[in-house]
Amino acid sequence: MIAFIDDHRVTYGVEPICKVLPIAPSTYHDHVAKRHDPSKLSARAKRDAALKVEVRRVFEENFRVYGVRKVWRQLRREGTGVARCTVTRLMRQMGLEGAIRGKPVRTTVRDKAAPCPLDRVNRQF
Repeated sequence: MIAFIDDHRVTYGVEPICKVLPIAPSTYHDHVAKRHDPSKLSARAKRDAALKVEVRRVFEENFRVYGVRKVWRQLRREGTGVARCTVTRLMRQMGLEGAIRGKPVRTTVRDKAAPCPLDRVNRQF
């Protein structure tokens, strides 16, 4: 929504767009202020930005095969105190996923365009 408002704010203005969309104008202005001045970000957002660099570094150094558990343990070995759930959240946000062992699960997807078989026993439901 923020990108949409950015694209159309010159034509329509922020407040009229926010009346139509489910967003308060103050929320938009707060987001823009944080984008221009990173010091206004919350403590969690600042720490996440620093941790994302470390998580990506550990992931890349280990040939992009480490999952959440191994990245978390490696960070702990290096002295970075971070919760496992935080590593999970950050890796999910960055789209990082460890190597998965085994074959992928394959399920049958039926063709809805194919005709159904005839009822050969004359069932009555």
